[in-house]
Amino acid sequence: MQSKYKISPLRATLFAAAVVLAFWAPTAPLAATIALWLAVAWLFITALLLDFSHRRSRGLPWQLLAGTLLLSLIAVAPERHLLLIWAWGAVFMLPQPRWVATFNVCAALLACLIIQPLLTLPEWCLLVASLGTLCLLAMARTYLLVHLSSTMRQRLRLIPGLNLWAGEQLLRDLTKEQTRSEREAIHAEVLVIHLRLHQLWPAAHKLCSLVYSFENVYRLNATTLATLILSKTPREAEHRRHLLCAALPEHAFCQPMPLMELELEALTLEALAQMGKQRPSDIS
Repeated sequence: MQSKYKISPLRATLFAAAVVLAFWAPTAPLAATIALWLAVAWLFITALLLDFSHRRSRGLPWQLLAGTLLLSLIAVAPERHLLLIWAWGAVFMLPQPRWVATFNVCAALLACLIIQPLLTLPEWCLLVASLGTLCLLAMARTYLLVHLSSTMRQRLRLIPGLNLWAGEQLLRDLTKEQTRSEREAIHAEVLVIHLRLHQLWPAAHKLCSLVYSFENVYRLNATTLATLILSKTPREAEHRRHLLCAALPEHAFCQPMPLMELELEALTLEALAQMGKQRPSDIS
């Protein structure tokens, strides 16, 4: 798993960067030494904890810390850490929320102002122009990769080895399963499951282990899952539905919707998720 997702090379790079900064720290002034050791600790801990995960942290974005540490290193000893100004290009290669990117742009501009007294005006203008071009190219490349990754995630399993798919796949499967239900007289229904935020991934694992191998589980949004239940009769579907819902965490809300009653032409993921909230059900 680690080699597949390039975790080992990234971990080795972080360790190497931590070692380089650690060797740089002993001869630095006190303020620079503190900043360097903070950067070393962050790189080392990040490398130790680094692992592939489908989970996305909702805490403070770590890219914010990278920009803050880089600005601190330049600010405490600009004459010593002048070359680190080019590291902003690497910072902007990181996928990051828009407000974090705005913070890092302001921090990069501040870093350029800090080193301005060390350079002549033509040198400083050339550096700012070159750095600005480099950062724009890095951000453009990152945006392209994020867009491609988002498109791929809509067509691939969200967790390798599990039948957990993006919600866009559900919209494609509904048409196919509706046609098959009409042709083979199979009872099919969409089971929409509303959960609390921290319950989504454990519930997804549980559902994937309970559904048949030819059935899939879909993530509609951060708090909603869905699955297609295929059964011979409505009574069998009701029995399976109760078994699935009984295995879900507390406070989960399950809403079944017969597939043949859905108007697929104008159906969206948002409408499907809201439909599950609006239609009352006695299933829990």
